[in-house]
This record gives sequence, C-alpha cells and structure tokens, in this order.
Amino acid sequence: MIKNHIETACTCFLFFAICTFALPGLTAESSGFISSVDWMETQRRHRLVPEGDIWWAETGQQMAWMHKNVHQLFPTVNVYRSGPVKLIEKSLNSEIDDFLVGTVGGDIPFAEFVSSDVTTTLGLLVLHEGEIVFESYPRMQSYEKPIYWSVAKVMPATLIRMFEERGLVDVNRDVEYYIPELASSDFAGIKIRNILDMTTGLDCQDEYIDRQSCYYQYSMAIGDGFREDDAPDNPYDFLRTLKVSKHADQGEIFSYSGVNTFVLSWLIEKITGEPFQDTFTREIWGKIGAESDASFLAYRYGIAVTHGGFLSNMRDMARFGLLFTPSYSKVADKRIISEETIDLLLNKPNPNLIREDGSHNGYQWDYIDSDGFMVKGGWGGQALIVNPVLDIVAVYTSYFKDDYSQQNLRTPLLSLLHQIYLGR
Repeated sequence: MIKNHIETACTCFLFFAICTFALPGLTAESSGFISSVDWMETQRRHRLVPEGDIWWAETGQQMAWMHKNVHQLFPTVNVYRSGPVKLIEKSLNSEIDDFLVGTVGGDIPFAEFVSSDVTTTLGLLVLHEGEIVFESYPRMQSYEKPIYWSVAKVMPATLIRMFEERGLVDVNRDVEYYIPELASSDFAGIKIRNILDMTTGLDCQDEYIDRQSCYYQYSMAIGDGFREDDAPDNPYDFLRTLKVSKHADQGEIFSYSGVNTFVLSWLIEKITGEPFQDTFTREIWGKIGAESDASFLAYRYGIAVTHGGFLSNMRDMARFGLLFTPSYSKVADKRIISEETIDLLLNKPNPNLIREDGSHNGYQWDYIDSDGFMVKGGWGGQALIVNPVLDIVAVYTSYFKDDYSQQNLRTPLLSLLHQIYLGR
C-alpha cells in the first residue's frame, strides 16, 4: 500500500514538473507564437496609464507599450477581414540593409540603424513591386497590432474619393448639403474638397493645451484624451452648434485638424446609413486579403476615432498601401483605387497648397512630391509612404523617448528610397 502511494506521489510530482517546466517551452515551440510581454508587466503598464490627463502624451517605454496595446486599454470597433489571405512574397534587397545613415555617432548601415538605440523603431516594412524588400521588428512581434494615429486620416478621404467617382458625393458642394445637421454650424458653407484638403479656414486646429479650444472640446467629445465632467457628450452634437472664429477664407491656407476628418467619416455614415468602420470593412479591408481583423479606437458610444485611432498588424497596413500602386493585384482581385484618383492626388492639387519645394498636400495626405512619394504621418512616429510611380510602399511605427532624442525614420527612409529606386 505504502509502495503504491509512493509511486502515485512520484507520478504526480513528475507530471507537475513536466507541466510546470516543460510544457510552456514545448507549446511555444510547437505553435511558433512568442508572447510579446509577461503578465505581470502587462498589469504594471496598465496601472501607469494616466487618468487625469491625456493618456497618449506619455513617453519612453510606457508610450512604446501603449502604442502596441491600445486595444487592451480602451474600447474598439472591429474592421473585418474576408476571404483567402493574399500572401506577400519576400525578395529582400541588401542595398537597403547596407545603405549608410548619418547619426551623431557616425554613419551606420540602415538595418543596424533601425535596430539601434538611435531610433525607437517598433517595426518597419518596405515593399517594392508588391514584394517585401525589407522587414524588421526590433521592438515588437510581427503579429501585434500597433496604433497608427493620424495615418488613419487617409482612410475616410479614400472612401470619399471612391464615392465621388460613383457620383454619390460632389466634393464641390457645401457639406451641409449632405449633412443638414451642420446647417447651423460654422461648417456650413464649407466645401467638402476644402475639408478633404484641411483648408476650411476655421480656427479649430489641433490643440492639446487650451481645454476651451475648439479642437480640445472636440477631442473630449469623442473621448480622445482627458475628459471633463461638462465636456460635450458626443462629436455629432458638438459640431451641430459649433461657433468658431476664422483665420482665412476657405481653400486658402492649410490648417491641420482632426475635426475635418471626423466630418468626412460622418459624411460617409450619412451616405451609407451604417457605422464608418462597416463601410471601411466592405469597401476596402474585406477586399485586400488581410491576415487579420483590424479596429478603430471607439471611446464613446462605439464612435470610431477616424482622425487617429486605427490598429492593425503591419503587413495588413502595407496591403492597404498597395492599393495605391500598380501592384494592387497582389492583394485585391480588382482595382479599388482608380488611376484617375492617383492622377488627382499626384497632379491636381489646390494651387494654394503647393509649397516652395513643389510638394503639396491633399485628400488628407500630408506630403506629395513631384517624384510620386505620398506620405501620411502619425503623431509619435508612424507613417504610411506610398509611391504609385515607383511602386513602393513603406510602413513604420515608433515612439518618443523621454527626452525626445530619437532620430526620426522619415528623412533617412525617404533618402534611401530616392537613392536606390530613383538613383538620386
């Protein structure tokens, strides 16, 4: 009897030892999945999220963690994938790895630069002719779904352009023609094209210091940041009665504001009768062979934060970028973004928005140059870069160091792409 108890105890101990020490390793090896953070660290990071001020203004490692884990912190609404995954082939280009980048410590190869402490790169992906030519995830896992902040702004603008081509919206009309709720707002009389180009002339620029400012009040209404007890309940009601001063006539001066982006997504909802994210699913995300679902931040009432709340893995973000290139067929069964749209973006800007270097902005893109590079940046160090002429897509995400000493990726990346694919 004693022998049987001893044998049973030994068996149980052995089973416990295997489960405790062996199975986690075996499970990780067999699945190929590597957790991005341990469970205690996750709880610690949650407790560090500020509650009495703008949460995303944190810097350093806390910002890095939050950029990859927004979905844990706040409500989101889904953007759904559909159909077979469209695989993206790899054809790595060693010229990119070896391209020398100037730093305070001297020139170093680009691949080393991205992984070094000089930058805060979480992940970077470059495609040429629909194939991956560079891919690096120095501070994240490839499956993670980071936030892209203001890169999201081109998504409502892209849908508006698609509807424009179908005759569902005329961008030369005043916005209240489609959104009568704005008839008593200072948005009344503003043409949709000027909302697309960030040239409304209204004093509602992005502002995160003065809590009485137009933009801060909008931000509180949608729930993006610190919210006071008497803040506007929601952005729709806030905009219905908006009264602000003007700094210019519409169409004259570029003036950046996420409010413009929200109005565009509201317009899409008025046209379709459904939440913005569902239209984005049906018209775009469900047609690009995405690997996984995506999402938008939606703090209040399920209202998507379209001015800067999109989350997806990086390869899927690159699939979206491919729609603007000749290699769209690598991910979509048919052209979604027309050649006419590409021509409009590259060659038909508002003349008032052409800069001294010949670049311009339009349809929510920050920067479009004569070489075909189109850039949409995101606060905190994100960007989507597409070049329909050279058939290039690049996506990256990063964060701010506590002392803001990180070297931005945009300048060396654009320099690299110009030199390798343009020869200058």
